[in-house]
Amino acid sequence: MPTTADSPKCFAEISGKRILDWTLDAFRENGIDKFCFIGGYQIEKVKESYPEFTFRHNADWPNNNILASLMHAEDLMDEPFICCYSDILFSSNGVKALLKNANDISLLVDTDWLTRYEARTEHPSDDGEKVTVENGQVTSVHRDIAEPDAYGEYIGVAKFSSEGAKQLKKHYHQRREEFAGKPYRESKIFEKAYLIHLLEDMIESGVPMHHADTPGGYIEIDTQQDFEYARQKWASQHLEK
Repeated sequence: MPTTADSPKCFAEISGKRILDWTLDAFRENGIDKFCFIGGYQIEKVKESYPEFTFRHNADWPNNNILASLMHAEDLMDEPFICCYSDILFSSNGVKALLKNANDISLLVDTDWLTRYEARTEHPSDDGEKVTVENGQVTSVHRDIAEPDAYGEYIGVAKFSSEGAKQLKKHYHQRREEFAGKPYRESKIFEKAYLIHLLEDMIESGVPMHHADTPGGYIEIDTQQDFEYARQKWASQHLEK
């Protein structure tokens, strides 16, 4: 607020373009042109502006979270896919790095993540979705990872092969059956879980998870301070990356 008072956050404009349009550009520059938009808050405005999308409606969005929202598109996960948050800016080079990674599950990680936090007082680094890695594999993705131990920050963009998607769906349904309406990881109830909660669970269960890297070329827009920072910095950073 106040930017999202009358429109979804992905409609906020950075350098004359919506956040969503920057996202589409990053994918289209890598030959990706089929999109599913999962939405709840003011989804009708997105439908009106982007009729070419496939849509999945998370009607219960006030009572759930990122993980449950993603799984509204479960019926489309038989094919390989990339998923991403809708309040982030990222470069086409990041998508390119992710596509070059041939593993079943790959997370896009900002290895220059602390630079962005230097002036980010409203969203401290301890809230970042940090990762540790070893031999090309992600060994943990968690907010509580200490800064010195973090390899980078998961930016909210992930690639799944068909097999990777099977693992995602399998673990989601196992955990939903076990924890529906109950505390799960750091969430008060399973329905409020974040995607990283299930990813960490999968890692602990032995599912291989890999990473592709982007040294910067990424901005999360979570606060009004982030929004102003992005409006000042993104165009020049994007051109550099």
